[in-house]
Amino acid sequence: AVELHRGVDDAKRLASLQHLGHQVGIPLVASGDVHMHVRSRRALQDTLTAIRHGCTIAEAGHRLFPNGERYLRKIEDLAELYPRELLDESVEIARRCTFSPSSLKYHYPHEIVPEGISASEHLRNLVEEGLRRRWPQGCSQRVRAMVEKELALIQELKYEHFFLTVHDIVQFARSRGILCQGRGSAANSVVCYALGITEVSPDHINTLFERFVSKERNEPPDIDVDFEHERREEVIQYVYDKYGRSRAAIAATVITYRTRSAVRDVGKALGLPLDIVDRIAKSHAYWDKWEVFQENLAKQGLQLDSEIVEKLCLLVKELQNFPRHLSQHVGGFVISEEPVSTLVPVENAAMPDRTIIQWDKNDLESLGLLKVDVLALGMLTAMRKTFELIAATDGFPTRMDQIEDDDPETYKMIQAGDTIGVFQIESRAQMSMLPRLKPKNYYDLVIEVAIVRPGPIEGGMVHPYLQRRNMKPEEVPYPSEDLRPILEKTLGVPIFQEQVMQIAVVAAGFTPGEADALRRAMGAWQRSGRMHFYKERLLAGMKAKGYSDEFAAQIYKQIEGFGEYGFPESHSASFALLTYKSSWLKCHKPAAFFAGLINSQPMGFYQPAQLLEQAKRQGIQVLPVDVTASDWDCTLERSDGPSPWAIRLGMRLIRGLNQSEALKIVAARARGPFRSITDVCRRAELSRRTMNLLAMSGAFRSLTADRNAALWAVLGQDHSQDLMAKTTLKEQAVRLPKPSEWEEVVRDYRQMRLTTGRHPLALLRPRLRALGVCRRADLNERQNGSIVRVCGLVTHLQHPQTSKGVIFGSLEDE
Repeated sequence: AVELHRGVDDAKRLASLQHLGHQVGIPLVASGDVHMHVRSRRALQDTLTAIRHGCTIAEAGHRLFPNGERYLRKIEDLAELYPRELLDESVEIARRCTFSPSSLKYHYPHEIVPEGISASEHLRNLVEEGLRRRWPQGCSQRVRAMVEKELALIQELKYEHFFLTVHDIVQFARSRGILCQGRGSAANSVVCYALGITEVSPDHINTLFERFVSKERNEPPDIDVDFEHERREEVIQYVYDKYGRSRAAIAATVITYRTRSAVRDVGKALGLPLDIVDRIAKSHAYWDKWEVFQENLAKQGLQLDSEIVEKLCLLVKELQNFPRHLSQHVGGFVISEEPVSTLVPVENAAMPDRTIIQWDKNDLESLGLLKVDVLALGMLTAMRKTFELIAATDGFPTRMDQIEDDDPETYKMIQAGDTIGVFQIESRAQMSMLPRLKPKNYYDLVIEVAIVRPGPIEGGMVHPYLQRRNMKPEEVPYPSEDLRPILEKTLGVPIFQEQVMQIAVVAAGFTPGEADALRRAMGAWQRSGRMHFYKERLLAGMKAKGYSDEFAAQIYKQIEGFGEYGFPESHSASFALLTYKSSWLKCHKPAAFFAGLINSQPMGFYQPAQLLEQAKRQGIQVLPVDVTASDWDCTLERSDGPSPWAIRLGMRLIRGLNQSEALKIVAARARGPFRSITDVCRRAELSRRTMNLLAMSGAFRSLTADRNAALWAVLGQDHSQDLMAKTTLKEQAVRLPKPSEWEEVVRDYRQMRLTTGRHPLALLRPRLRALGVCRRADLNERQNGSIVRVCGLVTHLQHPQTSKGVIFGSLEDE
């Protein structure tokens, strides 16, 4: 390869290589060593080189190219530098490169089908078995027709192995007691419901199979299955064990530059002080437009017309959406009959016993490779641990299918917005929406999960829907009778992606495949900006069908809103199931539910402190950490209070305490009750650090007077096995001051970020009252529009995309 870039030694280098080629009989070829497509990208190339080497541009030295010639040069420029025969050799090599991605032939794994039976027969047998289980009295004609349609299309497109593979993984998880549930577009499939992959019944939602599998799209369906987040690795290793590391690998995700990451990397490369770089990056929110970024620079005291700031702005803007690094997909598995490396490049992951693909997940979809998403969901872990606590106490229910449907008390709790800790409807925005929407049944929850999203909010769909809930059914307006069947469940307002697709088909004449392409253009995460390509097609199609220009423009505006984030009905339906089940557990088994949530941390929207405060408000007694009673996890004990069960906090809540040390305490206690702090420390062989942590967190409360006394006692513990080990040194008792209630609370927060004592605001209330600060409970009695002063612990700071830059803070008082 001869690379000539107008350097001082080009002629000498060319002559040397020609001599070498003649000696060894190898032809020379013109090559460009191209690093940029146009010369104007030279500054960006130098910046990326500095970023790659972790230095500033000024320090990069000879690591930068000496000139800007490494770009795609015109053939006229190349003809001045290279002999004709070298350029002809390049053309010859290009002619011989005939590879096309379409030549890659992917085959599904064979193990999944028993010998002596075809994949279609095996899939049908499993589906028929599942239908009998789902509908013991027999399924309806509608469901039967849907099943036959799906199976015919699956057979035509040869996707049987895909469904069988996912079914096998789900069956493994259930055989190990791992909770799992399919979500996403798979909820549009009756076959997936019959196979037990999803739990969304076609009796509850309008299934749209084209959203899941499309003949026009002709690419493998996408099935997302959530597993317990603490046990997903078991499922991942099962896949590797079954198919081998050579035939299974996890997809990758290309992480691209956004404004903040570009500011940090470019700022460092330009040599800006790190504190200034940090300030600039933090001043920008991900939803801010470019003009806002420049305004933020001025607010930071930077001169926009200075050379360094102009360079920063130019380079940051150019770097947007560039690949930054390769990351591991959250759980997308590719499984094949042949070694995966014959199809795509693979490498070992940073985590042990994992293999990952070096291509982005979207590239795999383009090649039509089977991808199964093995995802993690914390709520499934929390629910399994809740069921385990119920099994050890009340004994029922211990499975999700044992939870009764349509429980009035559960919906009453949901309508009141009392949903801290439950799945999907626990945010402040959801909790403020619940008393307005007042869900009365499962489908109301499906809508609730989907409606508090940027898509419906930006599309102006929320208020019209809420207004129509108060109308009589005959008063609800519909754009046309053709669209009534599509929009009837959501009172004439499009809320779900599937509805948008169906509107495109019915009102604008789209084919199902074209409608799915529209859905992809609405995908928020890719932010492809392709929505405008469909505008004319939609408007013209609706006009041809007799709809007015005003109606067509209104529908397009609503569809455009989904570009910000439209939720699929199938996805929402899967989530709504867990929303109801978790709400039922909170309503009827609150002690087990909150203990299960805390035992599954970190997860969810709320920290243990807020969960325990909510538990107290529900009349549940919370018992402190105590080495004589606590396990690593939170447990339940009999209570004399309003709730029959109290939560005994586990040692997992003590910051810095290792689980192995806690388990040594539990094991030593099983051999006999502890009699003193010395007894605990010696029998459990605790380290000095562990003893201090237990003393400061109040875990020795049953064995000593107070924390000060406990800390003094552990300071006197000595594990040294010297000649004096059996000698007991008698010391004079020391009287230490007892810590005040405020000191106890402060130490609780320092060691565990929570307290089982009174709320800190309750202790401060006399001083706050003197300052005119009112309690949250007092606000209900204040006249609307009056000025109030409030105070509380900051539990959350949120800045949603639809809030136009406003940051919301959640405060908690007693």
